[in-house]
Amino acid sequence: MKKLLLIIAIFAFGFMFANSAKAYSYRVGGYLKRSGTYITPHYRTSPDSTRWNNYSTRGNYNPYTGSKGYISPYKSYSPYRSYSRY
Repeated sequence: MKKLLLIIAIFAFGFMFANSAKAYSYRVGGYLKRSGTYITPHYRTSPDSTRWNNYSTRGNYNPYTGSKGYISPYKSYSPYRSYSRY
């Protein structure tokens, strides 16, 4: 009985950990910048304080375009950047 409970606990912990590391994405509609540049609709990951789960990070790929990531996750950056649309 203890083995069964241990196995269930391991699976539950693994499931929670796997889902917490998942990068969620959403669609960004096209928009016009103040400079007059039109940005086409695209997908991006939700903004957060890590670079490990972004499509542009080296080792990852964008499932919508098939392109590989090229940015080092070790670059210094501020997690408090503003994510404005314009």
